[in-house]
Amino acid sequence: MSEREALITRFLAAAGWADADRGRLAGDASFRHYDRLRRGTEQAVLMDAPPPKEDVRPFVRIARHLARLGYSAPRLLGVDEDNGLLLLEDLGDDTYTRLLANGGDETALYALATDTLADLHAKPDAIPPGLPPYDDERLLTEACLLTDWYMPAMGFPVSAEARAEYAGLWTALFPVARGVPDTMVLRDFHVDNLLLLDRPGLTACGLLDFQDAVAGPVTYDPMSLLEDARRDINPALITAMKQRYLARFPNLAPAAFEASWAVMAAQRHAKVIGIFTRLCKRDGKPLYLCHIPRVWRLLEASLAHPALAGIKAWLDQHIPPANRTVPQP
Repeated sequence: MSEREALITRFLAAAGWADADRGRLAGDASFRHYDRLRRGTEQAVLMDAPPPKEDVRPFVRIARHLARLGYSAPRLLGVDEDNGLLLLEDLGDDTYTRLLANGGDETALYALATDTLADLHAKPDAIPPGLPPYDDERLLTEACLLTDWYMPAMGFPVSAEARAEYAGLWTALFPVARGVPDTMVLRDFHVDNLLLLDRPGLTACGLLDFQDAVAGPVTYDPMSLLEDARRDINPALITAMKQRYLARFPNLAPAAFEASWAVMAAQRHAKVIGIFTRLCKRDGKPLYLCHIPRVWRLLEASLAHPALAGIKAWLDQHIPPANRTVPQP
């Protein structure tokens, strides 16, 4: 038995789940792994997030905060922060991804998710104490994943001067993104991390993968939901959900909302193209490459907003549209 496995065995024993059957549930783009535990009619989920590559403390803090606000984050059944082990409530298998693949009601699912975000964003205490800000440094580091990973992988050299120009264009845009109120941004709010639960009202929306939450513009999570790197969404549904969200905030100027949305969308899509490339080149995970053409389409659509004319011109010069293809594994 490895040292890590011995730690897990002791942790499960301390939590009262030593006699449970254990099977791999999932892994993701991080170093975290998840096992499902079964004990009679009971089920739980083990999160194995080995330090120093992972830190479960943010997950614990945000899970408790979301629960205090009345949302369906997994309950914490056992916590060992030092060793990166959590025992979580099992919210089941009805992810939005699975339900949609099986013909689920797309409009109803997206309406529930949109209403959940609007409800969260309306709460004056949505941002917990100590939540890190989605500051310019973080936003810029993410946007530069495109220049630092995708462009080299495609054989497009980036001079120091060109990268500095790219960074400057983004830095000038971030005030536009901040032209809307701040809230707690869960950052990976999309169909893979949402579940439909047999619970009343907004508690029917199960929430996963929120450990990277930050304080930032209210536009980010609705955009993450509706401009999904992993699936195509009918533009009419996107428009309807935007209107549904804005109806909750009559004092939120639509023009400022759209401009902030466009900047946050372009930033996220540039980041995701870089991340998917990095997952392949650095981590040996090429399965995400298939989504890059969709993400480029989403990025190009966001660049149509006048505020992004400078970024569009830079990309057109350094990565012409005909060259926006998928890196070789």
